[in-house]
Amino acid sequence: MNVAIKKLCPNAVIPSYGSEYAAGADLYACIDGELEIKPHSTVVIPTGIALELPLGYAGLIYARSGLATKKGLAPANKVGVVDCDYRGEVKVALHNHSDICQSVSSGERIAQLVITPYITAAFTVADELSPTVRGAGGFGSTGSK
Repeated sequence: MNVAIKKLCPNAVIPSYGSEYAAGADLYACIDGELEIKPHSTVVIPTGIALELPLGYAGLIYARSGLATKKGLAPANKVGVVDCDYRGEVKVALHNHSDICQSVSSGERIAQLVITPYITAAFTVADELSPTVRGAGGFGSTGSK
């Protein structure tokens, strides 16, 4: 699948896959120099790119496992969503879950983008829903007893 990318900044890095079968393409910080993220704070980091995703696809922005485990940095909203009709700059709200200041440098990999198909549902109001064994059992209701 071809995805059109527009560089909004000359030093923006095009997303790239770390291995042949990687599901997520790395997103890179497009900033001047280094950016400090205080403990338990969130900073919005630009990537310097805009995307044109095909109709019926979305870009999901996930944490990079290495950045999350080594520095405690991960997207603040857990999973960001880039809709196929969005043409603005892709940005990552990176949250510092650690107790110390962390920094991000220009060109550093800050998140990963997974492009996936989606279904747009037609929601209809119903008086009743079909019964299941689980029923209305919520959090933890299917675990061992």
